Amino acid sequence: MSVQERKQRERAERERLIVATARELAEQQGWDAVTTRQLAERIEYSQPVLYSHFRGKREIIGAVALQGATEMAAAVRAATSAEDDPRARVTALARAYLDFAEHNPAVYDALFQLDGGLAYAQEDTPEPLKDAFAALLETLDAVAGDGVHPGLFTEVFWAALHGLATLTRAGRLLPEDA
Repeated sequence: MSVQERKQRERAERERLIVATARELAEQQGWDAVTTRQLAERIEYSQPVLYSHFRGKREIIGAVALQGATEMAAAVRAATSAEDDPRARVTALARAYLDFAEHNPAVYDALFQLDGGLAYAQEDTPEPLKDAFAALLETLDAVAGDGVHPGLFTEVFWAALHGLATLTRAGRLLPEDA
């Protein structure tokens, strides 16, 4: 292994550590507690090292969001793959989505509430976000109905799920009613 390969590996590991630490801190104390100073202290690197990976908190939020999108897509696919009936797959998709939102509130906020500098529904949308949408579309395409655009149906269904997750977190809707 060359020195350059080792340095790239170490850099990637530091970046993973920064993202994991930010996520952990946000889940424990909320995103307000995630500062570059706090992160630098927790990962035992200087703030300039942190800034060599991310320009600031916004990019860190974006990195957590991308990681979360990948995890959410995997959770949805795992839940829906166990079902043969299209309606049961939709129910499994909804439950997996709402469970993800409930068990990962800081990640969910990074994905949908905070500015992580990510482009949604555009040409330059990062691949993990596109894949999260695709994970929903794979199931919802089968139930969209004749004459209904599957992408639009998926967007509306996703919006409904987001509303349920948000209302449940706010205590306006009981979890069992979601």
